[in-house]
Amino acid sequence: MLVGREPEQRRIGQLLDEARAGRSGALAIHGDAGIGKSALVEFAVAAAGDMTVIDGLGVESEAEIPFGALYSLLRRHLDHLDALPGPQAEALRGAFGLADSSAGGRDRFLIGAATLTLLAEIAGERPLLCVVDDVQWLDRASSDALQFAARRLGADPLAMIFVVRDDGERSPIQGVPGLRLAALDEADAGRLLDARSPGLATPTARRVLAEAAGNPLAIIEFGADAVPGAAVGPLPVAGRVQEAFRSRLAALPEATRLLLVVAAAEGSAELDVILRAAARCGVAAADLDAAERARLVTVSGDEVRFRHPLVRSVVYQAAPHHQRLTVHAALAAELSGRWHADRRAWHQAAAATGPDEEVAAELERTARRAEERGGAMAVAAAYERAARLSTDGEARARRIVHAARAAYDAGRPAWAARLAAEAGSSTGDPRLAAEMTFIRAQVEYEATGPAADAALALDAAEIVSAVDPEAATSMLTEAVFAARDACAHDLMGRCADDLRGLDLPDGSTARVLAGGLIGWSDLLRGEPESAVPPMRALVRTVRDGEVDGYLERLCAAYSALLIGDDDTAATVLAAASDDMRAEGALTWLAYLLEGEALGAMMRGDLRDAGTAVSEGLSLASDLGMRIQTTIYETMEVWNAAALGDEERCRELAGGVLDRAAFHPPATALALWGLSVLDLASGRAAAALDRLEAVCGGPARYDVVIRAVPDHVEAAARAGRHELGRDHLPGFDRWARQTGRDPVLALSRRCHALLAPDDRAEQSFAEALGLHRPGSYDEARTRLVYGEWLRRRRRRADAAAELVRARDTFDRLGAAAWAARARAELDVLGAPSAAARTTDPRGRLTPQELQVVRLAAAGHSNREIAARLFLSPRTIGHHLYRAFRKLGVSRRIELTRLDL
Repeated sequence: MLVGREPEQRRIGQLLDEARAGRSGALAIHGDAGIGKSALVEFAVAAAGDMTVIDGLGVESEAEIPFGALYSLLRRHLDHLDALPGPQAEALRGAFGLADSSAGGRDRFLIGAATLTLLAEIAGERPLLCVVDDVQWLDRASSDALQFAARRLGADPLAMIFVVRDDGERSPIQGVPGLRLAALDEADAGRLLDARSPGLATPTARRVLAEAAGNPLAIIEFGADAVPGAAVGPLPVAGRVQEAFRSRLAALPEATRLLLVVAAAEGSAELDVILRAAARCGVAAADLDAAERARLVTVSGDEVRFRHPLVRSVVYQAAPHHQRLTVHAALAAELSGRWHADRRAWHQAAAATGPDEEVAAELERTARRAEERGGAMAVAAAYERAARLSTDGEARARRIVHAARAAYDAGRPAWAARLAAEAGSSTGDPRLAAEMTFIRAQVEYEATGPAADAALALDAAEIVSAVDPEAATSMLTEAVFAARDACAHDLMGRCADDLRGLDLPDGSTARVLAGGLIGWSDLLRGEPESAVPPMRALVRTVRDGEVDGYLERLCAAYSALLIGDDDTAATVLAAASDDMRAEGALTWLAYLLEGEALGAMMRGDLRDAGTAVSEGLSLASDLGMRIQTTIYETMEVWNAAALGDEERCRELAGGVLDRAAFHPPATALALWGLSVLDLASGRAAAALDRLEAVCGGPARYDVVIRAVPDHVEAAARAGRHELGRDHLPGFDRWARQTGRDPVLALSRRCHALLAPDDRAEQSFAEALGLHRPGSYDEARTRLVYGEWLRRRRRRADAAAELVRARDTFDRLGAAAWAARARAELDVLGAPSAAARTTDPRGRLTPQELQVVRLAAAGHSNREIAARLFLSPRTIGHHLYRAFRKLGVSRRIELTRLDL
């Protein structure tokens, strides 16, 4: 019976109603042990009515079995697997051990995408309620998959409820709306006691209520065991409930207590396994009767369940150590066959009294099986326990390093760092020592900052460079990216020196990559003459398909952006994106979308940039990539500024600038965005102040070198021509080395703005001849040229340029720039048409635009869903809304629109 939970019941009812109406939702119910979480779950299941209900449970003893909880949740619905996209179905089958799989080489979040798709398929038959209890004990692989699915719910008739016991640590559920259960108030507590233990004398009832402190389980248990005048010690409520259970346990026969220890140690609730192991310990099934009468367990069919998780904890904790060893050994002996190999290994480990290489080897095999299934957390746990049981020092070190790598891959950086530090003191193998240092480097990126990552990655590469130069190249690639993020030019120089010193064969992929990265060091130090040729070689090699690794393709794409080759960057990124989406490489995609967004921003394709930023931000947030999320937020600032959304731009900047301080290029991008907003709105002096910080800052030779034309324009408008010349020589050197017409056009615009009248017009004409027709940058040049012409009273010529600029800005959605062009036309007295929204893209959200483009290209809803890691029904919802905005009713009509 539920007492005092009316608001919570309404919240759950609303969640279920929305699911029935086709609007997905998730809810995490938090609370102390015994506070009533399970009762609310029972209410939710009853309220679901004719909805399909699937439920799962976290089991403490199975927390090291990868995807065990997810399999238990979904096992009755695996007939839907054939409806999933191929890579998702393969990954899920591999995770569940239903087929051979290369899941170990796949992105661990692909199984989350597969879980979302499978849940959506189940919900396609009837609205679905998915309940997961005791989330704090889920294996990490299952938890990650379910949370990823919950965070990407859309337009499916699906509700998810997670139930979490609070333990004072960070909640295991992130990014899901929460509902925290408080203690019952005095009146409701009294009502519950009266209902469950009627007739208690008033003094006894008062004592029960005082000791229970509003905890429903305590009220029920204390009321059932109430003895007039008895006192309970001053323990926390959960502790007092445990004492109540411990008292009942102590009153049981010794054989019953031993059988309960077997059940508590196994945790799977499989009655036949428990009874066989119990028989090895000298007890029989009949010994369960007393535990049932004491309301500690229930036995039904082929399962034995503890009445509450606290009972299981009490039983196991109260058992003497020698008894636990005996029980685990008995369970290991009874769990035979391949299907039980992992559970058997863990029981053998629990029964070990000291180092045991045979058990360690069995746990290592368990780790490898977990690796094949994609359960990084289970891999880490198994390797670490195997290391503790190792009898050989080098084997121990190797296993610890494997555990550290898996812990990092599982998103547990502190654990990874502790293990890596431990391994460093116990091995003389340079490969292991380098990997240990490299893991510490990657942990430091988030923990301390990119400079710390770069320094340690350099150390790792230097350890291994003589014996494995290709591994050293990979580590130095990490160091270069991190040093670039930190603008640590001294570390970049060290990276370049080390890359030059590697003994790499001529023509090897690693050699081409190393050359390109050496170019990064030269470029970011302000030496484009030596930087551009090797960077261009890397770009050409990847563009021509001679190298297809994700790392090399990302390096090539960023190299192309750094040398102004935006078209090739887009080509490389588009091909890599297709492959990453097809293979389900979500983590790689979260990094690639940053390059796509940057490229679109530099080209002035503002809506494409918004689409890439929106998807990248959503994906990085869902994957828990804190720093990558921050980088996307700085991009949002720039794009909002270019689009003229001043309120959003300033709101975003206010929240992100402090968080991005560790990353000078991202900070510079956000500041550049604010200056673009000021410049478009006629606040030249304010723009100039910010652009001074950008163009003179540590990231000045990074992508934000392209802010120099804005700095020149701000200086010219503010009457500070001498200031406008400060950074132009460096920009000109870079532009000449790139040889790209759109970049050279910006250089000519800068010189036009600073030139005397007799030379300015020629420079404007040269710039317009180099720009891409109809581009954002061309419109910017026409705007300043039109302003220049107006000031020289050439009204007709000025109006022609300003009208073309206005129309381009309107088409691109650059509202602030279009407003500035209109203001100039008003000064001329020329007619200025209202803003036009002829571009259909302007009517759609970034995600709608992305979906509509794919639909126009002929992809089905299922294909689009697989590509975007959403459900097909969510894709249909986006298309429905987009069709209404675009005034179309059939997919074929999309092909006639300019999208």
